[in-house]
Amino acid sequence: MHSSAVFLIEFGAIILGLGLLGRMAGRLKFSPIPLYLLAGLAFGEGGLLPLGASEEFVAIGAEIGVILLLLMLGLEYTATDLVTNLKTQYPAGLVDGALNALPGAAMALMLGWGPVAAVVLAGVTWISSSGVIAKVLGDLGRLGNRETPVVLSILVLEDLAMAVYLPIVTALLAGVGLAAGSATLAIALGVAGLVLFVAVRYGRVISRFVSSDDPEKLLLVVLGLTLLVAGIAQQLQVSAAVGAFLVGIALSGEVAEGAHHLLSPLRDLFAAVFFVFFGLHTDPASIPPVLLPALALAVVTAGTKIATGYWAARRNGISAKGAWRAGGTLVARGEFSIVIAGLAVSAGIEPSLGPLATAYVLILVVVGPLTARYTEPVATWVTARRGGRVAAPEPGPGPGPVEERLPLAEPVRHES
Repeated sequence: MHSSAVFLIEFGAIILGLGLLGRMAGRLKFSPIPLYLLAGLAFGEGGLLPLGASEEFVAIGAEIGVILLLLMLGLEYTATDLVTNLKTQYPAGLVDGALNALPGAAMALMLGWGPVAAVVLAGVTWISSSGVIAKVLGDLGRLGNRETPVVLSILVLEDLAMAVYLPIVTALLAGVGLAAGSATLAIALGVAGLVLFVAVRYGRVISRFVSSDDPEKLLLVVLGLTLLVAGIAQQLQVSAAVGAFLVGIALSGEVAEGAHHLLSPLRDLFAAVFFVFFGLHTDPASIPPVLLPALALAVVTAGTKIATGYWAARRNGISAKGAWRAGGTLVARGEFSIVIAGLAVSAGIEPSLGPLATAYVLILVVVGPLTARYTEPVATWVTARRGGRVAAPEPGPGPGPVEERLPLAEPVRHES
């Protein structure tokens, strides 16, 4: 059979399969990420039916998926939002980083993987899944709860931290020396700071320049600008993902809303391809040997995320029940943990890191919605038992008591 025909058949089967898996996940009210990863495992190295002709195209699609994920993330925030959160919530961000990055780094060192793998695994365990968490908050009717802004602030700080973290990881994986690595980080910080300054001062001017009443022209300009900046950033060893994130921040107002609407289907398509691609390069036989470390790491970092959310919420005057809900909501890991692990896999760092990250994300992307739903009632029951009282039955996994609701006319919005 002609190679182009094989490519069309294989790639068409991939897209059709992703669509069916996404539909199944939607009916089950479940994140499709674990299903995409499992599909990649099934059709990758050591899987049921390894792909051939379409693998190179899937690799390019996966790279575009990462870029679109970070672009859409940047579109969710204005520069003013980021600066405000950095000023007011940075203690929560520091606690979040310390409690959740250190277990990953410690596990890598315990397994003898070395300092570079330790930095990578620290990022895998640190970053929560904004996409899964936003969906869970909507499903549970908690977008208007008083603890929700605390959860969103932590997610914003994690996303902002990626603009610093990703260049560091990129430099380490490239094997550059201390001087070159320092220069790369300085460039990344300088560019990020410049973009934030320009976005605050001249965001409207940039948005007017990009703006167009024709959806086709807006899509072409935004997508072309993003890919161009991402490519330049990658050429400077800063990370294409950071470049895309900064483009998203620079756009605001109607342009950001219009671009978000137009690019969402493309983001979903190529992000799904990315998860499949990551699974393709993970041999299913390599997962059982790292399953126990992945499970241990999942248990520890689920606990540290709950502690992070609880502490941050209590610091902001939220009641204990709301604080437990905040902690349980933050547990899910997903897209960005795989993005970080994917960088290491592409660079050929520690072969077991990819399988461990896959198992880790599969565990927590399933457990995360459960902890969001049940952490607060379980904590309330345990507290009541310790106090010698019988806990009152919970009304269910709804939005919580009336006093925990924000007195807002509209719910807090956060989609990524």
